[in-house]
Amino acid sequence: MKRTLRTTLLTVGALIAALGLPAGAAHADTTPRVDLRVLVVSDGGPATDAIAAELTAAGTPYTEIDLTRSGRPVIDAGFLADTVDGRPRARFQAVVLPNDNPFPAGSAEMGALAAYEQTYDVPQVDAYTYARPEAGLQYPTQGGYSGSVDGVRAEVTAAGKAGPFGYLDGAVPFEDNDPAVGESYAYLSRPVAGADFTPYVEATIPGRPTKGTLVGEFRHDGRRELVVTFVYNQYQQQFRLLARGIVEWMTGGVHLGASRNYFAVHVDDMLAADDRWNTELNCTPGDVDCRDPGATPDPIRMTPADVDHAIAWQNSKDFTLDFAYNGAGSVDHREDNNGVDLLADKLIADRDEFRWINHTYTHAFLGCVQDTTVVPWRCATNADGSTRWVSRNDISDEIADNRVWGETARLPLENGELVTGEHSGMKVLPQQTEDNPNLAPALDDNDITWLASDNSRESAQRRIGPATTVPRYPMNIFYNAGRVAEQVDEYNWIYTSRAQGGSGICEDNPATTTCLPAPLDTATGYADVIVPLEKRIALGHVLANDPKPHFIHQSNLAEERIAYPVLNGVLDGYQALFADNTPLVNLRMKDIGAELQRRALWQAALQDGEVTAYRIGDTVTVQAQAGLAVTATLPTGSTVGGAAFGEAYAGAVSGWTPSTGAPLSLTLPASAEAPAADSSERPAPATDPAPEVRVPAGVTERVPYTPDN
Repeated sequence: MKRTLRTTLLTVGALIAALGLPAGAAHADTTPRVDLRVLVVSDGGPATDAIAAELTAAGTPYTEIDLTRSGRPVIDAGFLADTVDGRPRARFQAVVLPNDNPFPAGSAEMGALAAYEQTYDVPQVDAYTYARPEAGLQYPTQGGYSGSVDGVRAEVTAAGKAGPFGYLDGAVPFEDNDPAVGESYAYLSRPVAGADFTPYVEATIPGRPTKGTLVGEFRHDGRRELVVTFVYNQYQQQFRLLARGIVEWMTGGVHLGASRNYFAVHVDDMLAADDRWNTELNCTPGDVDCRDPGATPDPIRMTPADVDHAIAWQNSKDFTLDFAYNGAGSVDHREDNNGVDLLADKLIADRDEFRWINHTYTHAFLGCVQDTTVVPWRCATNADGSTRWVSRNDISDEIADNRVWGETARLPLENGELVTGEHSGMKVLPQQTEDNPNLAPALDDNDITWLASDNSRESAQRRIGPATTVPRYPMNIFYNAGRVAEQVDEYNWIYTSRAQGGSGICEDNPATTTCLPAPLDTATGYADVIVPLEKRIALGHVLANDPKPHFIHQSNLAEERIAYPVLNGVLDGYQALFADNTPLVNLRMKDIGAELQRRALWQAALQDGEVTAYRIGDTVTVQAQAGLAVTATLPTGSTVGGAAFGEAYAGAVSGWTPSTGAPLSLTLPASAEAPAADSSERPAPATDPAPEVRVPAGVTERVPYTPDN
């Protein structure tokens, strides 16, 4: 036994020497360079994919190795570390594995990783592992649990709050969106007696008064592992809640990239009136596609009381709505009501309570000239067959006239922001396959820099003349509904089969995620089905570090004010989950556009290998091309150029700082421990393979695996 141990120790010692640190006390003060890059070792499963997605969204660089692919790089000492300018370099600041040991017995690759982690104090995340002594936990059969945790309410422990999960209020609810589908599987157990194991997230073991660990830190053999014992994908709320803490734990709170929780709501058609859905005709009189001879428009328009309600609601939620206005709506209303428009008067009096966006003067369609003699409409053509386009002057007038109306009313505008009616002017499939060529010049005429687009049509930013698009999420609260019964009736019509009296869209497109097996009850369907679903979708965007705004319409704040249950669900749900140090970020359109634009440039620079970053002691050095905004998350008290870096968020500081092309130096506070080289002999790490991790088929096959589900 002693001989075997000595042989293994010699092997580990050889690996440590190969990692670039000469053995011996004379070199103990050598401070290594640690590159700010994560190594993600994937088995193709959803857990490692989820962590990789979190790193991508934050802008944190990583290298991924897929164990299922032939010809992949071999993980050995030379792959993990080398020497730069005479200084030992660790090429990765953290390691993510599919489980605590995904390699065969006696694997040289696992041995190299263990030695690397020991030498450079590099932490390891076990993305989803079986509870076993090698991971610091008892087997689930020893008073623990293996099975579904759908609907379980887990809790962050005191150690978790004091550590990497201090941004959470405590509760970590697991989703249970479909009782017929297994969505989350977990192993709940207690730490092995005598193990150096700290639980961070726990849940009650079914049938027992004790709690079992779902996430915890295991320290052994000179290594640190974050052990996760439940399976997840990148869209599930339980992962989204814990993702920030996983990254902060593995990086020690020092990494490139940043993550925040954003929510903005644009209310379109302010001052105008929205035509109402007709529950008998199954269309919207006044809309170009509602050609029934008995169709009579029935407009929905806010009242001064609705404005008072909106202000009181904002104050109670510490949240600001963005009102996208159409000035002609007020002009027309005054003409029809002897010069009186109480709504406009109220909004103008309370203009500073909201943010305002130019939504064009009359809400005209600014793309091709619409031929409405057919349903659906089509683009009108000239005699030669070419498309007839709305002119540059007409588009420019729509923008400029509305701006003048807003300036006359002294609305607090940002003149570079614009939302066109129905996002028109840009391509609209299937009828209009390209942008109106007159749109870009008209935007230039009016100095428009940020143009709203529909995220369901185009999810990426793009340039249109001088403007950059800002994709917006449409909420499934319909523009033509001011009452619950109308909303549910239209929802039923859209998402049920033709045999049930619906549109049949789900039969034509089975991938539609909101299809209904049967019509909803018009009295209860909104509160029981639509509100929870829309809240879940929107909150999912919030928790995904996604700043894109959502949009509804003024009709949804009128009459029965049907938008508020969904908005309350998002805001109250968020408040119940997060600590005060992690507030919801509520940006206006131009700031959202700038954030998305900076991210796109940053991601491109990372993909092109144009960013290098590393840490030596308490100094982080970033090399990037001149003009690129660099993003990072660092401990509170970090500085750049002698000034405080970033803004406080989630217990750290994060933000952007410009690069001049010269090395950018960021100084960490003394409290931020630097990785220390350690070449002393340690007990050999275990290299036995983990038992095959049980993943029920429902986890990877039946749970919807899309951004909205």
